[in-house]
This record gives sequence, structure tokens and C-alpha cells, in this order.
Amino acid sequence: MQIKDMRDFIAMAEKEGELKRIKAEVDWNLELSHIAKLNEEKHGPALLFENVKGYKSPVITSVCTETRRLAMIMGEPLQSSLVDLMRAWVEKGKKSIPPKWVDKAPCKENIMMGDEIDLFKFPVPKFYPRDGGRYFGTAHFFISKDPETGWVNLGTYRAQLLDKNHLGTQFIKGKHADIMLKKYGAMKKPMPVACVIGCDPLLFLTGAARISAFVSEYDFAGAVRGEPIEVIRGETVDLPIPATAEIVVEGEVDPDAFMDEGPFGEYTGYYSGVGTDKRNFVKVNCVTYRNDPIFWGTTVGRAVTDTHMTMALTYGATLWQQLTDMKIPGIKAVYCPPEGAGRFIAIVSVKQMYPGHVDQVGTAVVSTEMGAYGLKTVIIVDDDIDPWDIPRVLYAISFRFQPNRCQIIHRGRSTPLDPSLPINARDITGRIIIDATIPYEWKEKPIPIELDPDIVKKVQARWGELGL
Repeated sequence: MQIKDMRDFIAMAEKEGELKRIKAEVDWNLELSHIAKLNEEKHGPALLFENVKGYKSPVITSVCTETRRLAMIMGEPLQSSLVDLMRAWVEKGKKSIPPKWVDKAPCKENIMMGDEIDLFKFPVPKFYPRDGGRYFGTAHFFISKDPETGWVNLGTYRAQLLDKNHLGTQFIKGKHADIMLKKYGAMKKPMPVACVIGCDPLLFLTGAARISAFVSEYDFAGAVRGEPIEVIRGETVDLPIPATAEIVVEGEVDPDAFMDEGPFGEYTGYYSGVGTDKRNFVKVNCVTYRNDPIFWGTTVGRAVTDTHMTMALTYGATLWQQLTDMKIPGIKAVYCPPEGAGRFIAIVSVKQMYPGHVDQVGTAVVSTEMGAYGLKTVIIVDDDIDPWDIPRVLYAISFRFQPNRCQIIHRGRSTPLDPSLPINARDITGRIIIDATIPYEWKEKPIPIELDPDIVKKVQARWGELGL
């Protein structure tokens, strides 16, 4: 079965024992999110809340919190590891497949315009006690288009429910939507946008990914899916809308207009938006939605949630692809742990071929488009260490690392969400490249302890006899 929308995912996840329906009444105000978060920390299934207090439509959470469900979304074997999925992401994404335009679509079964618009119609959760309000957009993406080139971008930027027809945003400096918004500002025009809630989960993955500038996430998602993503033109915006989206909010962003937004419990495990400037917002002009729409939310918050898993998959795969494009030899594998949200730490396994090889790889990592934004720690290990095997990585740091072989980079682009920096000084971060390898140029290398393969076979043959 090929997943094409959220309803396909629910059917497949339920069949595979990866989804639980919650029929008891649950309050959208904190209770729903707390149930979801506790379930995620127990590595539980996706949850479909069918009885949200005061609402008739359901809420789904925890869609992407386990590797099995990410494999399901990508159409890969369910037993795949996260690194297996990274490899598949890189391989499948090599040839773009543009979207397919359609004339009719389920996403337009219901349309709200003008005074009819009321975003409170949907069961939007409040996630954490100190959040500035209810967040309409957590497992979602915004669609925007470059006014000069026509390049279409899907990007995940949080969206606070400010009132019935306004959504707060956070278009972070230098992100693609921010670049586009500045162009509209120079033209003295508002930027048309669409916010999509509930869709083919693969589109959420690509919307959260670090897809290169001037490449549409629709084209990349089509490549991964192996067929075009069906889209339809918006009612009030000239933008391609996923045909099977559950909820679509169409509107415009005035580059020179601002409203209070935040705080928000971010993926760093800390609140963001405390003491920061006012932000741009979306004036909503139209809302379209399917019959019995399914609202999709993620708890974000401390690791590991949907956000951390999707960023680990897509950011790690993107870094791997960019290093591959540099034609650097010997790279065995790349891993960006979910606990680091796929962006703050990268571990690379390398088969050394010449003196300085490790230094080349380390500096290349922080020089990629992916590594140049927010990445703080790069760990290079030998090819006998799997980068996802954290105990073995710690072993390499303990017994192969010397502090005088690490590189410190004092200035690099940061993210405003990094809580390790003062709230008023988050534009610039430092970086460290940790060489946890045995230097190639050493003539006498440490002799590793290895088991005798013949004795191993003998012992394995007696395993049952030994009662083990």
C-alpha cells in the first residue's frame, strides 16, 4: 500500500499495530499533549484522539516518533534503521519528480471565507503550561513562492493561534521563507502563504528538511515517493496546495506588520520567544478542509518527538548527500542523533586514506549548507565504528581522542533557538571538530583486541548446550 495522505497512514499504522485510538474524552488544554508526551517517552504508538473536549473532529499525534513509522512513510522495510532510511533518502532523492496539477481535490470539500473564518473551529491543542497560547502549526508546513523566480518552498515555521483569523509566525533569519518575505517587502507587497495541516506525512518530512534553495520540496517528495505529488491551486493564493490535505489556511504576511508571539516550548526542551521582538503574522483570508478533518500536532518539547526524529532523518541525510557531492573519499556513514535534533551534533565514520583526511572531512562538514547553520559539534570516528552506535562512539572518544587534535571554530551562523547562548546573542555560535580516530600517519598503531574467529564459531555452536 502506497501512502498518499494522512488517512492512508492511519490505516497502515493501525494494521501494523503502530496506532492506538483514544476514545475517552480528552481536554485539548494540556491534557492531550501530556498524554502524547508520556506515550512518546515510552516509545508508544501514534495516538488518534477521537473524543477531544468540545470538538467533533480528531487529533493525531506521535506520527513520526519511531523509526518503524518513518520507514512506513517512506515506503521502506519496517525493520529499517534510521541510517538505512538516510541512505534511502539520499538515493531516492537524486531525480526530481515535479508535482501533478489536478482540478478537483478533497482538501476543498469545505471552504470558509471572510467573516465565516474561525480557526477555533479546529481542535488546536495547548501543549505546555507557559506556551503563549494554542499552536495551530506544529506538525505542518507553510507554502510560499519567490516573487522573482517562481521557486516554491515548503517550510516548517511554528504558527500560534492569535485569534480566529490570525496566525503568529517565526520566519527565522536566513530561512527560505524569510528570504522570500524580504523580496516582497522590497516590492511593498504582502507575501501570499498557505499553512497545511494533515497531509501525506512525507510532505511534512520534506517541509522540515534542509532542501537546497531553488529546489521545491514537492519535487523532492515526488522523487522519494516515486510518483508526482498531486496539487491544486489555492482559492485565494496562487500556490500549489496538496490535494489530499486535511486543513489548509490561506492568507498573506505583511513584511512590515507585527504582533506579539510566543513563548513556545521548542524542540530544544526550552521555551523560545521570551523577551524577543514582535513577529510577522498571517492574516487569514480563506480556510479549506476535508469532511471530518484530522488535525495533526506534535508535542515538540524535549527529545525525542516527531520533530527530533524527522530532523535526524532529513538533516542527517542532507549532510550525507552534501558531503557525497563534494567527492570526498572514504566516508562510510553519517549520523545526526535525534537527541541533538539532527542539527547540533554530527558523527561521521571515515576510512582514512591519507594524512589529514580526517581534518578534511571535519572542515567539510561545517562548510556544507547543512553544517553551516547551527551545527556545533562534529565527531569523526574510524570506519570500524558505526556512528549510530553511541557506546562505541564514546569508546572512541575515550581511547582515541586527544584534545590537542580537535579544532575550535569561534564564529559561525547559529540558530535563535539554541538555549546554550544568551537570548540576546544567538546569531553567532562556536564549533568544535573532535578527531576520535587513530591518526593515519602513526607508523605504530594500537593493537586492537579481537576474538579468535574459530573459537567464536565453536562457542556459538555450543550456545544452547551452555544454557545461554
